[in-house]
Amino acid sequence: MGKVMIIGAGGVGRVVAHKCAQIPEVFEEIVLASRTVSKCEAIAADLKRPVTTEGVDADNVDELTALLKKHNPELVINVALPYQDLSIMDACLNAGVNYLDTANYEPPETAKFEYKWQWAYQDRFKEKGLMALLGSGFDPGVTNVYTAYLKKHYFDEIRELDIIDVNGGDHGQPFATNFNPEINIREVSADCRHWEKGTFVETPPMSLKQSFTCPEEVGTYNIYRMYHEELESLTKHYPTLEKAQFWMSFGDNYLKHLEVLRNVGMTRIDPVMFEGREIVPLQFLKALLPDPGSLGPLTKGKTCIGCVVKGVKDGKRVEKYVYNICSHEGAYAEVGSQAISYTTGVPAMIGAKMMMEGKWSGKGVFNMEQMDPDPFMDDLNRYGLPWKVVTPGA
Repeated sequence: MGKVMIIGAGGVGRVVAHKCAQIPEVFEEIVLASRTVSKCEAIAADLKRPVTTEGVDADNVDELTALLKKHNPELVINVALPYQDLSIMDACLNAGVNYLDTANYEPPETAKFEYKWQWAYQDRFKEKGLMALLGSGFDPGVTNVYTAYLKKHYFDEIRELDIIDVNGGDHGQPFATNFNPEINIREVSADCRHWEKGTFVETPPMSLKQSFTCPEEVGTYNIYRMYHEELESLTKHYPTLEKAQFWMSFGDNYLKHLEVLRNVGMTRIDPVMFEGREIVPLQFLKALLPDPGSLGPLTKGKTCIGCVVKGVKDGKRVEKYVYNICSHEGAYAEVGSQAISYTTGVPAMIGAKMMMEGKWSGKGVFNMEQMDPDPFMDDLNRYGLPWKVVTPGA
């Protein structure tokens, strides 16, 4: 059907490459590009069909534009760092290529998660007749589609939304992050914002917790309220929401390590002088921590991610919970990555598939909930992330 270029060869890039390679009728040609071409070659060696590998600096718009013009893909799947979203979008505009990512842009110097920088590209993509799909991971991504699906099939109005992300996996390491350490620690250290009565309310990071029992015997975990980018787009596109919150599970051991690292300044993202040169403490810490890609064979257990939505249908109060449970061991057996990468990479492939097949189309910049959720939900069941809708307490 067409050619796709995947930019990024980390854990998520590995999953996206594997899943795209499984569907040759949609992804006829695959180009895998990264700053470190050896990482691309290692992934390519594990695939059952040939893919083209390339080295590219995704911060360099001219270099990336030249690579896009060389290969002329129909779509770029950006699974590089969030810092690189805008340079990749610029290159796509220059080369006339559609765009998809899994996380919103973050300025390197500020731990700030907003869509404003990417939403500002709306007119430029529209004028070029191109489509940019933002946040096609799990959260954001699947959680946006879950919300749209529940709204479409179960509610006249949605009033409350709780996105709950539980990782019940255990990698056995004293302290490690399940995806890029720099991005992970920036995310969980940022001030919390939740939506209430028409505005975002700011509170200290992870200052509110509660206990949550996952379905299907995954377990009971402490979940902490924090800010996540999909709240910004969902509250924009569903103005009937009176309250919207994001929750994530953390173990006591992780939180204690994080507290100590924060107290001694190792989570700082501003440069400090060390022996005559500038270093960023968090980037130095990243170099010391285990590579998330190495955790795949070590991690046991399951993830449980879903949305609890409350609202009104036919004048009656309704509550629904839609969720997926994913096995770390199962993900590793299939694609060589743990479930955190798997639950991000599979939706990236499905979002790309929706665009390649023309099931999702448009000119401009879009968030996931603006698309028809049904074909995406069907493909979640088909390609490894099956879901259920239940009524809590029923």
